[in-house]
Amino acid sequence: MFKPTAIRLGFSLCIIFTGFLVQAQQTWLPREPSPAASVEQTVGISKVTVNYSRPSIKGREIWGNLVPYGWNVQGFGAGNSAPWRAGANENTVLHLSHPATIQGTLVPAGNYGLFFVINKDNSGEVILSKDYKSWGSFFYDPKQDQMRAKITVRDVPFSTERLDYSFDSVSKNMAELDLNWAKKQFPVKMEFAVDEIVMDNATELLKGETAFTPGNLNAAAAYALQNNIDTAQAMKWINRSIANAPTYNNLRIRAALLKKGGDSLASEKIMKTAMPLATEGELNAYGYQMLGENKFPQAIDAMKLMVQKFPESANAWDSLGEAYALSGDKKNAITSFKKSLSMNPPAPTKANSEKYMKQLGAM
Repeated sequence: MFKPTAIRLGFSLCIIFTGFLVQAQQTWLPREPSPAASVEQTVGISKVTVNYSRPSIKGREIWGNLVPYGWNVQGFGAGNSAPWRAGANENTVLHLSHPATIQGTLVPAGNYGLFFVINKDNSGEVILSKDYKSWGSFFYDPKQDQMRAKITVRDVPFSTERLDYSFDSVSKNMAELDLNWAKKQFPVKMEFAVDEIVMDNATELLKGETAFTPGNLNAAAAYALQNNIDTAQAMKWINRSIANAPTYNNLRIRAALLKKGGDSLASEKIMKTAMPLATEGELNAYGYQMLGENKFPQAIDAMKLMVQKFPESANAWDSLGEAYALSGDKKNAITSFKKSLSMNPPAPTKANSEKYMKQLGAM
């Protein structure tokens, strides 16, 4: 004989499970109680994406009640002691486009179920599970853990009514993923080997069609130069660009690589070849770079070449005047500023020339 209690329990579980399936399938209908959301952050060229559902407080006691402290056995599913699903409905899913070091643990690229544990003293854990397709944490299996790490949950002075994820701290190599709900924040530090990822990506791309565009070779070499990584590979890239067609830009990068490698004479020789190929803007930028390094003769040479190539440019004469002024050559500075002012310069150029003329006592 069947017991009515068992029948009722089986019927209830069937309703619950059927409800899960229906809700999971009806992605084409609005989800009002805990709407779906997504947040994404780029670090270097890597992307971190979190897909989750957003429950509201609705006057409920969250911590220690709706979200129990510690690990808990769920009333349905696998019956394992489980963490919190870090949202509502189906698994909160974290996607990494590239490997990342999360709370000190290296995690391969891919999709992961994201879970948290919070304790009464604000100690906690973050868990990434390779099983990201299950519903909530009902079927959580510790054997599927990719990583588990300690975190410290923060008390914050403001309350977030509807749970959300954000990236509130971002730098070149790092982003902090924060779960915010009620007056708690769950921080997770994610770090990427950005330079290594960029260089590996560039190496692969520059084996194919991308390599036939000199600008791509220039950009990759410039990145390596600026970040002081694999300058030998950068030199190979820039030499391929120069072989296609010498330009001011690729010659400048080669000169900078030679200088970084300690060959200043070769660097200066290449720059002399590059300068006649430069645009007005490129000459202006190089001249000011030299001024920033207190290399006044080189700055003046660049500015003089600029006014020779672009004699009708008021800005070129203004820049030459500034180079002379900063080097202490008052006479040539005044002559250059007067030339600039005689050409009806744009307002910023005019203001700069007049400022120096007043400082030099010529106005």
